[in-house]
Formats: sequence, C-alpha cells, structure tokens
Amino acid sequence: MTQIPERALAAFCRHCGSALAPVADAPNQRRCTSPDCGKVTYDNPIPVVAGIVERDGAILLVRSIGWPAEWFGLVTGFLEPHELPEAGVVREIKEELGLDALACRFVGHYLFKPMNQLIMAYHVEVGPGEVRLDESELEAWKAVPVEKLRPWPFGTGEAVRDFLARRFG
Repeated sequence: MTQIPERALAAFCRHCGSALAPVADAPNQRRCTSPDCGKVTYDNPIPVVAGIVERDGAILLVRSIGWPAEWFGLVTGFLEPHELPEAGVVREIKEELGLDALACRFVGHYLFKPMNQLIMAYHVEVGPGEVRLDESELEAWKAVPVEKLRPWPFGTGEAVRDFLARRFG
C-alpha cells in the first residue's frame, strides 16, 4: 500500500482538536492523542473537480493568487456536501469565471499525490458572456486556442493530455 506523504496527513482531530498520531500497522490512519477522544482519522483522498473550460475554440486557463506569473491551470475546486462532481465543476466555473455551462463531459480521474487529492476532470463548454474573475481566488485568466494547448507534467495536466488525445487522436 502506498503511504500518503506526511505533509498531506491531517494533524489535528476534527472532533476535539487534539493532536493526531500514526496508528501502528495502519498506514494513512491517525488516532487522536486525547484519552477522552481517541477517534481515528482516515486520510482518504480529497475529491476535487477540474474544468477544461472551452469557449469559441479556446480553453480558458486561470492563475490562482500567489502563483508565479507564468503559471496557468484549469478551474478547480472542492465538492460541497452532497454535490455530484458534474454539478460541482459547473458551480466552480460559474463562481470563478462568471460563465454558464452549456455541456459537461467527463474526461477522467487523476491522483494528485502531493495534496492527497483525487481530481475528477471534465470538458465544459461555456456560453458567451464576460469573464468575471473571483478575485478572492484568482489573479488572471487567458484563452489558449485548443490547437496550441499543451499539457503540463503534473496534476490537471494529465487531464489536458487525455482531452487533447481524444480531440486530435
């Protein structure tokens, strides 16, 4: 069994706030150190949605606050309670870009081990309208013609790779 990197593991009990400690012979589990609690935390992957947002033959990429100026990526976000992934990616695109989805197609799922995330990626065609960035999360956006889009070697870049392979064979 592959162990989750230490930095991705929970550090504190979500029930009482006490420190968590590894459980012997149980990788990726941590037990609360409080004798009054003792709850076990399972460090399961965190579900994340990602949108390959297409409008007028271009893919809209975003730069998160604090990223280097040359880094752009897909619209991503965490699922809300009881939310299906398709609804989550459509919601994230509306929140982060202010655009409405016209069509949403599953691309694939991908592990992002450094953050212990399971990324569920979708190709989302959006309608017309002005891009309105959520400035609490994003600094910039750009449109890249689909034929000029290139995948990057980690995280959501794998979804871009698969999207392009299906698109251009």
